[in-house]
Amino acid sequence: MTIMHIICLQDKDEQLVEGKVDWKGRSVYRNKHGGTKSSFLILTAFAFEQMGTLALAVNLVTYFNMVMHYKISDAANHLTNFMGTSYILSIIVAYLTDGYLGRFKAVILSLFIEFLGIGLLALQAAYSKFQPPICNIFDPTAKCERVNGKNAALLFVALYLIALGSAGIKAAIPTHGADQFDEKDPKETKQMSSYFNWLLLMVSLGGSVSITLIVWVQDNKGWNWGFLISTIAILLGIAVFCGGLPQYRIHVTKGNSPMTELIQVYVAAIRNRNLELPDNAAKLYEINMDKEAALELEFLPHREVFRCLDKAAVQTSTEIDNPEQIQSPWKLCRVTQVENAKIILGMVPIFLCTIIMTLCLAQLQTFSVQQGATMDTSLSKSFNIPPASLPIFPLFSLIFLAPAYDLLFVPFARKFTGLPTGITHLQRVGVGLVLSSLSMGAAAIFEVKRKGVARDNNMLDAIPVLQPLPITVFWLVIQYFIFGIADMFTYVGLLEFFYSEAPKGLKSISTCFLWSSMALGYYLSTILVEIVNASTKKYTASGGWLAGNNINRNHLNLFYWLLSLLSLINFFVYLFVAKRYKYRPQISTDVVDIKVHGINDSGPDMGNLSK
Repeated sequence: MTIMHIICLQDKDEQLVEGKVDWKGRSVYRNKHGGTKSSFLILTAFAFEQMGTLALAVNLVTYFNMVMHYKISDAANHLTNFMGTSYILSIIVAYLTDGYLGRFKAVILSLFIEFLGIGLLALQAAYSKFQPPICNIFDPTAKCERVNGKNAALLFVALYLIALGSAGIKAAIPTHGADQFDEKDPKETKQMSSYFNWLLLMVSLGGSVSITLIVWVQDNKGWNWGFLISTIAILLGIAVFCGGLPQYRIHVTKGNSPMTELIQVYVAAIRNRNLELPDNAAKLYEINMDKEAALELEFLPHREVFRCLDKAAVQTSTEIDNPEQIQSPWKLCRVTQVENAKIILGMVPIFLCTIIMTLCLAQLQTFSVQQGATMDTSLSKSFNIPPASLPIFPLFSLIFLAPAYDLLFVPFARKFTGLPTGITHLQRVGVGLVLSSLSMGAAAIFEVKRKGVARDNNMLDAIPVLQPLPITVFWLVIQYFIFGIADMFTYVGLLEFFYSEAPKGLKSISTCFLWSSMALGYYLSTILVEIVNASTKKYTASGGWLAGNNINRNHLNLFYWLLSLLSLINFFVYLFVAKRYKYRPQISTDVVDIKVHGINDSGPDMGNLSK
């Protein structure tokens, strides 16, 4: 064993963790801070947060429709706009988190904002003066008054406070949890991969309670009681998360945004566009990798991709002759800075290929809930399952599938591939994209069957819930189940992919690629519904495939087939993109040891060794 490896292994439990501090700004030690114990508290807090908020994603359409008296299509659009905003705001929060606020503070602040928003919803639901007059929205002769004025303002202020808080959670909790592991340590690298799989498990556990207990309370005991339970769940999440404060490894923010450094690369590349690239990449600008700088900065090797960005690191003769003169970062950038910009640019096509999947997810949270409301939801003579609780079946299966994937499949695949994750992140994402297309195809087939039952029983104008069709709601479980498995592959794979590939200072922003794709998916859902209705208005008796409140006379099955086709086309585009993606170079353990222990090419630094 070489001296280098002896130094690496000695007193491993006493090693400082580079780039992390505790809550008081002190150095953190591997055996005292972070690791699986700290990440478990973060995951538990996330489970409580999901318990408090996931019911909104599946049941707000019903609340908008039956309590606030919006039409089904308008209710669906309000939900997708709310969900899309919560995802798109995560980019702004991530920008502040990575550069200024810090991930731990962002989580705490976001939880309190969510607590306030759901509390306002509970207040509005508890007092009739804050709601429109009670009315049967399904009675074609009734003239139901839609919520308006101050009451509408209260509703949307509460919702978008929740959206802002949820954005902060999305931006900060996954990355703060991953910060509890050191990517340079092989053992902790495997633990971090498991963390992302267990993240899905906690979403499933919290979500299962939310879409069963809380949805049932909302539908049967009152929306005010359902929102109150959600408020309590968020409060418990705050308590659990704060309980881990002394143990957390907290990422150090630099007081400036890493996004600025990316923008500098593009500006410098444009300004230097007339300069010639050197034949040898070693002539591109980079600071000296001395011991002190190596501890503070990240160094990446040059890659032969996106060569146009290399112009940002081209030095003029004046700059070469005066290396000590400080150059403007908007004119000359480090090679590592350029490589970071290349990494982010390379992830953009992958990001774009995930938008269609969220477009499909939006339909399971909106129109599939309305399908369920028309069907037989009885589990027994005395108990009916709320239609919004249908996602419990994929979530319940994921409670078993997620651990099985991590504990069985990953170790098995690891033996053949040698990868800590079993299969590559992009392979995992591709499997999910195929399954999302199959899910929409299954949804289209079962919608044909549901409408056939309504037509055969002369119940096309039956009132949902009050006059259920003689077909069990469990037919919808198949489309939910397939999409649930797609979730396990795609969204967790993307989250880990974006975190692992991102530059050190851009972890939160990189994971927001996932949330941004989901935001665009939800917004695209709103746009697509409007386009489909406008395009089919003249050719359907209902005034459009998805128009009106009577889903039995709509053409939802055709809409599902359209989504299935779009998903399949999207998958083939993804294959083209994924095959051309170049993973970021990984710094070897020896390089890390050189940085941490001060070992150079000629041998160990005996001064450091003696210390």
